[in-house]
Amino acid sequence: MSSDPNPTRTRWYERIEHGGERFLFASRWLLAPLYVGMVVGVVAIGIKFFQELWHLVTHIAGFTGDQVIGSILALIDLALLANLVLIVIFAGYENFVSKIAAARDSEDRPRWMGHVDFSGLKMKLIGSIVAISAIGLLADFTNLETEGGVDRNVLMWRVILHLTFVLSGVLFAIMDWLGEKRLVLTKQTHGHADED
Repeated sequence: MSSDPNPTRTRWYERIEHGGERFLFASRWLLAPLYVGMVVGVVAIGIKFFQELWHLVTHIAGFTGDQVIGSILALIDLALLANLVLIVIFAGYENFVSKIAAARDSEDRPRWMGHVDFSGLKMKLIGSIVAISAIGLLADFTNLETEGGVDRNVLMWRVILHLTFVLSGVLFAIMDWLGEKRLVLTKQTHGHADED
């Protein structure tokens, strides 16, 4: 026998609660257009990549060694940025919207896809940002001695910014490690409590 004096009212509340929860769960699809927009961003990066490549190929005869290195570093920079955007698209969509069923049985599916949680996504993002920053710094250092090169004051701030990215990455890693360690300790404590 039900302990609730008015089971009809309870069912009414449950229906409202269930409907509200379904609405909240469906709201994750509002993120999908953002990921589609980021695909357009990858296309824009691709266009810029081929513009840089065309500039390199058509002007290679007049370039110095440092200019060739600078152009190649710019291409690497754009490729890394495109990789970063794709990581955000795939991992973000799978973590917050829905699993990508079309890639489930594909032999081309990236190994990390479906295994990168929010914590892993943060680490991949900061790692990519540090790599992009390092490549930008390397390009600055190759242009340092050229006429009209990088201002040393600007270079100093770029180095400081790069070191800030590196430090942020280390701190993110430490926080994730501490969080995982706390979870393991909590599970062990609950496991011993259950045994008692």
